[in-house]
Amino acid sequence: MQAKAYIFKKEGHFKMARKKIIAGNWKMNKTPSEAVALVNELKPLVANEDVDVVFCVPAIDIIPAMEAAKGSNICIGAENMYFEESGAYTGEISPAMLTDAGVKYVVLGHSERREYFAETDETVNKKVLKAVSYTHLTLPTIA
Repeated sequence: MQAKAYIFKKEGHFKMARKKIIAGNWKMNKTPSEAVALVNELKPLVANEDVDVVFCVPAIDIIPAMEAAKGSNICIGAENMYFEESGAYTGEISPAMLTDAGVKYVVLGHSERREYFAETDETVNKKVLKAVSYTHLTLPTIA
């Protein structure tokens, strides 16, 4: 599910209106089975045609959470992405991996990544540029 843009004509001008997005990341919480249970619990509470809800979950939870969210207004995003396509980057996840899984949202530049993993403006910029090249709708955070 992707945010849709609508064009409205008002007083001779075109105005873009976007569907609202409410997003949050789960940090390093929830096992895959716990993620499925939480998505199922939250589905009826966040059901709303006017809003896309995005849960950015740990990488191991992406596939099961996406399955649980099917048919709802919940989209599943990633909490991180590396800027390289492939290689000896143990533990990282590439944009191609996320795209193949159906991920359209990824949080980049989070303050915790900067503090604990020494991410810099330069590395965050590389990630954002790579994400945009894959047409991900990034959710960059201001740190």
